Amino acid sequence: MTRRIAVLAHGGFPDGAKTATGILRYADAEVVAVLDRDIAADDPDARVTDYLPDVTDAPIVANSSESPDFDALVIGIAPIGGSFDETWRGDVTHAIESGADVVSGLHYFLADDPEFARLAGEHDVELRDVRRPPEDLTVAEGVARDLDAEIITTVGTDCSTGKMTTTRELYEAALDRGVDAGFIPTGQTGIVIEGWGIPVDRTVSDFTAGAVERMVRERSDHDYLFVEGQGSIIHPAYSPVTLGILHGSMPDSLVLCHEAGREAIHGYEDFEIPNPGYVAELYESLAESVAPTEVVAGALNTAHLDETEASDAKTRYQSQLTAPVTDPIRDGVGELLEAVL
Repeated sequence: MTRRIAVLAHGGFPDGAKTATGILRYADAEVVAVLDRDIAADDPDARVTDYLPDVTDAPIVANSSESPDFDALVIGIAPIGGSFDETWRGDVTHAIESGADVVSGLHYFLADDPEFARLAGEHDVELRDVRRPPEDLTVAEGVARDLDAEIITTVGTDCSTGKMTTTRELYEAALDRGVDAGFIPTGQTGIVIEGWGIPVDRTVSDFTAGAVERMVRERSDHDYLFVEGQGSIIHPAYSPVTLGILHGSMPDSLVLCHEAGREAIHGYEDFEIPNPGYVAELYESLAESVAPTEVVAGALNTAHLDETEASDAKTRYQSQLTAPVTDPIRDGVGELLEAVL
């Protein structure tokens, strides 16, 4: 039975709510409402497709009590550091008291919150913290390159450049073509969509590569595996996660994701983003001694540009990478899929 879900995205929808956007595009669920009090205050009649075209429409409401009936509330936004915003407590409390499960991708675990845990027990609902990793993780054995599956990993010049979206679009396009493909979810959005996975940004650093290796081994019966990337190798805070995925997945090829016009690391604006061509070479160099690979394509987020600006940005990005480039949402991923297949 398809779940009816409400998605919490206060103050961030759509650009600052990656999980909410991913759910609307890819989840096998009926989204009955998006919660964003800022949008609802400005426009009481706001709809999802006013802000995010080409997804199933739903109302944007100020809080969970104004949403149509739902059986799960998904927290579709994650501030830097994955903390819980206390202004969300009323929405979560109402959801639990209404008999709905709550799914969260935060580093703050709802099941460890005394109030939420007590209410969940009283109302017999599940608090699912998707960023809680398994307890039996180990170091990598260094065997991913020996698997029969062809492994494609998305990497980025920064966080929030479209790695999950690109991975998902490539995976679904491969399935549409009849390719035997699997999707490897490494972050909260992919895990919520797929219903399984390991949140690599929550693992002990020694076990990050091992967590990714475990997932690709578990799905190695597929011909192609598309691994969801995280962070960036040049990110001052998240680079260890990126390197763990790179070495754990031992990919046969890489797709480099970038946002057109972004010149500095998001949230760390004192750190400039180098030429993407240099970043591509850096990924290849870091992989070389473990499992050689190459950047075979580039995905460029041009959502904020008009057609002419987007075309110019893609031409510039392609010259920097000397590889095929498209915007996966604006153009589709046909050229990128050809490059990785």
